[in-house]
Amino acid sequence: MRESSTLSDEQLIVLLKAGEQAAYLEIYDRYKFVLQQHAFRKLGDMNEVEDLIQELFIYIWNKRESLNITTGLSAYLFTAVRNRVFNVYVKKRREADYLTSLQEFIDSSEYTTDLIVREKEFAALIEREIAALPARMREVFLLSRNAGLTHKQIAEQLGTSELTVTTQIRNSLKILRLRLGSLFSLLLL
Repeated sequence: MRESSTLSDEQLIVLLKAGEQAAYLEIYDRYKFVLQQHAFRKLGDMNEVEDLIQELFIYIWNKRESLNITTGLSAYLFTAVRNRVFNVYVKKRREADYLTSLQEFIDSSEYTTDLIVREKEFAALIEREIAALPARMREVFLLSRNAGLTHKQIAEQLGTSELTVTTQIRNSLKILRLRLGSLFSLLLL
């Protein structure tokens, strides 16, 4: 290939379409900084600008064979940068709208109300399943979990052995685990 810095934009486009890497690098070197300055004036964030320019040149290399540049290389590149800047604005606007919407949802207390309703439904389900336990097993379980008594204290209060209390609690936990399934792990938290 001839010295690429002396070639016109049109010649560089032809060589680029033919897969000449040197032509690609010349286009990159020739336009990178002016495109960065142009994008920086619009975005004000050099990290975003560098990403935008990088993506543009990757696109150009990947689509080199099918590029249809009719307005001149310079106009094509500046238009491509402008369109990508618009895309960044649209993305930022969409993100801002989403965050605003999320904040409004949280502020409207619907989220809190939903949690309260779910918590009450969950508590009612647990209470129903505990109420369905056999009477003695339910009594031992409630003394353990609600009253916070030790196995020894429960045994003394009910006039039974500690081993019986341990067995009753173990059996009640097995039954609840079967009935509540995956919700059981939340019960123990």
